[in-house]
Amino acid sequence: MAHVAEIWRHPIKSHGRERVDQVALQEGRAMPGDRVWAVAHERSCFDVERPGWNPCGDFSRCAVSPRLQAITAWTHPATGKITLSHPDRVDLTIDPANEADACRFIPWVMPISNGSRLLPARLVRAPDEAMTDTGYQSVSIINLASHRAVEAQLGHDLSPLRWRGNLLVDGLQPWEELEWVGKTVRVGDAELKIVEPTKRCRATEANPDTGERDVNTLAALRDGFGHTDCGVYTMVTKTGDLRQGDNIEVLS
Repeated sequence: MAHVAEIWRHPIKSHGRERVDQVALQEGRAMPGDRVWAVAHERSCFDVERPGWNPCGDFSRCAVSPRLQAITAWTHPATGKITLSHPDRVDLTIDPANEADACRFIPWVMPISNGSRLLPARLVRAPDEAMTDTGYQSVSIINLASHRAVEAQLGHDLSPLRWRGNLLVDGLQPWEELEWVGKTVRVGDAELKIVEPTKRCRATEANPDTGERDVNTLAALRDGFGHTDCGVYTMVTKTGDLRQGDNIEVLS
């Protein structure tokens, strides 16, 4: 039966991933702790006086700076501070809400940012919205069978973390998740409506261990399957707890 194999969140958009065992999803909200913060670049239109959701183009991201893909994160349960690690940087622990810490973050991330493009300028957040890749508060699902189909197309192993999904699910047929669009699924105690496929960009070309672009995932999707989708975006329609190992049931 289809089930949740892994749960991931990204405390700072495009700047580190963190695995968790369970989450408490809330109706109409993104995953708790996911993309709470983002890194506005030097020409960002993000309005610090009236902060709200902004599109990806206003932020530093892996599609432009692939080395960011290799950042991992760990949130300290007692303090909420975040420790960031990268193979080419010394670990950094910050409270993103602390101005002094936020100022330390920018020089830390600058050397692994693409210097020929827009450079990181400041950490930002919106009080009630996550900086999801969609214009609505979403939770993303990656079908590991679809991931394995891409691996077979390329002829070698890939980390599923390239897709930067929230819920990695197993027990499905390849691309079965694309047939769920418009349907609702129950996962643990929560329910999610499948809104749309996830269109992929160059961020997935970067190796999550090294941050180096080492495979053309977009060509593999186009040539092998006739599209550039991998995974789906969902909206939480019923509040509930979700745990690693929970089964997934298609309701309608």
